[in-house]
Amino acid sequence: IYIFIYLSICLSVYLSTYLYTDIFIHLSIYLSIYLSIYLSIYLSIYLSIYLSIYLIYLSIYLSIYLSIYLSIYLSIYLSIYLSIYLSIYLSLYLSIYLFNYLFVCLSVYLSIHQSMYPSTYLKASLMIRDNIFHIFSYS
Repeated sequence: IYIFIYLSICLSVYLSTYLYTDIFIHLSIYLSIYLSIYLSIYLSIYLSIYLSIYLIYLSIYLSIYLSIYLSIYLSIYLSIYLSIYLSIYLSLYLSIYLFNYLFVCLSVYLSIHQSMYPSTYLKASLMIRDNIFHIFSYS
């Protein structure tokens, strides 16, 4: 608005210096004020409409783009993460847990069995020892 008022004053001064009559001076002042007000209102309305349309377009575009991007990214990331987790960490955890669980249960079972059948316990413990030694000797 200030720019248009400044330009209108400059226009009125320019017109008044080159046109020496009072009618032209008044007309130039009137035109400059009218043009400044009209242009400021017109530009403010135009810019507000343009900016609102642009912001609506931008919000729609960003919402669609971000939703597609995030869905693709999250699906890829989650699938890779879950596959790595399920293949490595879960298998290691289950193997360690099951090995410990089976070892404890087997030792309890064999200790109970030893009290009933001592010679069978000796054979079973030697078989387990040989199998474990056999498994770790290949790795």
